[in-house]
Amino acid sequence: MSPETSTANPTTLRFEEVSVGDHLPEVPVPLTRTLIVSTAIASRDYQDVHHDSVLAVERGSKDIFMNILSTNGIVGRYVTDWSGPGAVLTDVNIRLGAPNYPDDTMTLTGSVTEVDPASGVDGKGAVVVTLRGANGLGDHVTGTVRLLLPTGDTEAGR
Repeated sequence: MSPETSTANPTTLRFEEVSVGDHLPEVPVPLTRTLIVSTAIASRDYQDVHHDSVLAVERGSKDIFMNILSTNGIVGRYVTDWSGPGAVLTDVNIRLGAPNYPDDTMTLTGSVTEVDPASGVDGKGAVVVTLRGANGLGDHVTGTVRLLLPTGDTEAGR
């Protein structure tokens, strides 16, 4: 996500501020060629289908496409931009669908589907966010992210 699309929360949400059914903001992610190539390189994925259009087409793809590590990073940032810097991601379970090709937009949406004060640790409560990232071809990514948020009077992120 670029700075223009970031909706980063400067403070950390408290567990008590979150309820099942809460919606995360919709965030469009422009899928530029630079984003796809640079995030593949940053994740040390040098597979040619992520940076060489000619070879990607020879291998049966329409163009280069985003790798799963990049998608995973974007999903993590989407949830932490909403929850704030003191949130701790504990599980990211995603499934890929339609490829993310250059010159499209992936729009991330999500909602809180579980809250559980008992499953947290050290003054934190557990929250599960179910999310979706869709592009012009359909769902690129679907899944859930489990995170821990501070409870009560803890000062994490405030």
